[in-house]
Amino acid sequence: MVNKRRNLLVSLSAALMASLLVYGVYKLQLRQVELQQTVNVVVPKDFIPAGTMIDASLLAYRPVLAGSLMEGMFTDISLVAGQEAVVPLGTDEPVLAWKVDKFHLLPSRGQSTFQIPKEYILSLSNGIRAGDRVKLYLSGSEGESTRLFAQDITVASVKSSSNVEVDNPKSSNLMSRVNGDAEKMYASRREANGSIDQINLNLTEEEWLAIDRACKTKKTKLVIALSASSLTENSIDTTGRR
Repeated sequence: MVNKRRNLLVSLSAALMASLLVYGVYKLQLRQVELQQTVNVVVPKDFIPAGTMIDASLLAYRPVLAGSLMEGMFTDISLVAGQEAVVPLGTDEPVLAWKVDKFHLLPSRGQSTFQIPKEYILSLSNGIRAGDRVKLYLSGSEGESTRLFAQDITVASVKSSSNVEVDNPKSSNLMSRVNGDAEKMYASRREANGSIDQINLNLTEEEWLAIDRACKTKKTKLVIALSASSLTENSIDTTGRR
């Protein structure tokens, strides 16, 4: 009787092991089939130079094996359209998130880019670079100094006296921002190719008029300070939306 029970237990165990083995083989084969399936990723139709604003008409889909899908690839053209190519994009090469920048330095809807007159500026942080966020303050002989806007303002560009974008030519601040490398962003500000002579800000009409009203009498001037959010904000969002 004991032997029968033992044999029955052994038989049941063997059947269970066999079932698990069959199931494991089935899952492995299913996984292989899934990896061999294709996914459409976004690619440029033709070569796109760095600095180009990417329109949907410049893009297409290309199928790749599901197993080859990498983090940072796009599967929806609408998420890439409207961004700027930070580096050259090769024909039919999958667009990666770090190669495009949602902070493309153009004014957003309702904004324009304004060059701030030099006579309006009392103080300007030398560490400011294109794409940064800045805080604007008013300082004058009459009344207390005050912050002009509650929100930070986006810098469209900073130029030297020779009309060259102020940056580190060997390791640009913008590239470091796209890569999310705060250390290189910090280092790039210490090795600039010039001092800031001109600054352009993306402002709404109301914001520009507020600056002009406050400063045109020359009794009050702007203090433009680098916001900490410029170094701490995540630069890349795979949604590609502003």
